[in-house]
Amino acid sequence: MKIVSAAEMREIDRATSERFGVPSLTLMENAGAAVARFALKLYPQAKSFGVICGKGNNGGDGFVAARKLHEAGKTVRVLVLAESSELRGDAAQMFQRLPVAASVTVATSTGDLENESALKCDVLIDAILGTGFKPPVQGIYAAAISAMNSSRVPVIAVDIPSGADADSVIPNASLVARAGAVVTFTAPRPAHVFGHFTDGPTVVAPIGSPEEAVVSRLQLQVITPRDFPSLLAPRLADSNKGNFGHVLVVGGSLGKAGAAAMAGMAALRAGAGLVTVATPKSVLPTVAGFHPEPMTEPLEETEAGTISLRALEYGRMDLLAKGKTVCAIGPGISRNDETAEFVRTAVKKYKTPTVLDADGLNAFEGRSGELDGTGRILVITPHPGEMARLAGISIADVQKDRLGVARRIAREHALIVVLKGHRTLVAKPDGEVWVNTTGNPGMATGGTGDILTGMTAGLMGQSTDDELTAVVAAVYLHGMAGDIARERLGEKCLVASDLLSGLPEAFRRATEASNDVAISF
Repeated sequence: MKIVSAAEMREIDRATSERFGVPSLTLMENAGAAVARFALKLYPQAKSFGVICGKGNNGGDGFVAARKLHEAGKTVRVLVLAESSELRGDAAQMFQRLPVAASVTVATSTGDLENESALKCDVLIDAILGTGFKPPVQGIYAAAISAMNSSRVPVIAVDIPSGADADSVIPNASLVARAGAVVTFTAPRPAHVFGHFTDGPTVVAPIGSPEEAVVSRLQLQVITPRDFPSLLAPRLADSNKGNFGHVLVVGGSLGKAGAAAMAGMAALRAGAGLVTVATPKSVLPTVAGFHPEPMTEPLEETEAGTISLRALEYGRMDLLAKGKTVCAIGPGISRNDETAEFVRTAVKKYKTPTVLDADGLNAFEGRSGELDGTGRILVITPHPGEMARLAGISIADVQKDRLGVARRIAREHALIVVLKGHRTLVAKPDGEVWVNTTGNPGMATGGTGDILTGMTAGLMGQSTDDELTAVVAAVYLHGMAGDIARERLGEKCLVASDLLSGLPEAFRRATEASNDVAISF
């Protein structure tokens, strides 16, 4: 789903009306109706709704929502932060359509907000300012936002929490209305994805704009299950394991056997037909003991129990790489100097589609010029520390410009970058970036990255004609599996292997969500 700027959203609305014949009043009607439907679904027991409206189109959406809630039998109190004579256009028309029985009051000064009954309802709907607003907020609007923020009742934001800068990719420092949920329309703006407005859902509701009207130059997308339907579809009745790829995981070392084992099992859980884990020979029994399903192959090792350069001799790795659909290199492989040379040599030599992670990436610290995806499929999955080492900058520099750094590395090295963290990014060499909205802080624990590496390789093996689809699917499903694990265990107790048990439910939920009319994140 495309992310659009506030200016692009205005153009989308204009084009929808002028080119595609959908009246602007219809768009507003559909928007307000979507807010009311969501409010009734999220708070079915609420008896009263206070709708706080500005004088612009956001307020017009609020007037429609108020009318729909009244028609649903709810007590509705509308607070307008302007004289009715100040309303214009569609908003003025929707104000006139408010039912006579609805309670409507006007506030034009701070004093008017004292003991205002609309602010004391079971649920508040923030329809003061929309995505066209630029901070800071002042006057009666600021007073109303402060009053809502002081209230203890749930707040649903219409389009965006009032006071927010819709185009910002960093959280607002100025006054912004709190929100337990956000209902926006047609396409999200950058702040919906990066603004940290709410711990609840952000719903993107269609209101009548055709797909052809949704045009953006931001080169940003939100990952949704609609992006990978082929990987969610039922398998053919005559399928066999050869149809779903053979993944080779190269990793593990003394003390880090679990990383390679988890990556291998994650590839299988993601649907790979076959998985082989190649690991130092002294570590192999431990890797094989984790799960019976992955096959294992021993590799020559250093005195430290890491993969040796000798593993490349006599065509040993050549035989292992032959016939594999995807190779994942790095989980638990260690930072041993000889092992790092093995990694660099293997990545250069074998052109099998490759996922490179963890110490596989650290092998290129100070030698990033050797990391080249030209003419092949190469995916890297760094966390901010690994990205900092690869890019030769500080972690702070990575974090303050995650989009820019991911795009630059993807372009310079002709590969796909998965920059992990809150709002994991998937960047292509052409600058297009997909933003993930699943996942939670409980996943900040050792091993979750190894699970992602395995899942990415496993899904790539099933989508050999479209590696990007596989990567965005892996990132989304990985985060969703973490969210499911949190539901069962909480954030503090979550460990990486819990994601493996959450993955089947993640596939099920993604399959259901792929058919939803509205997108929620």
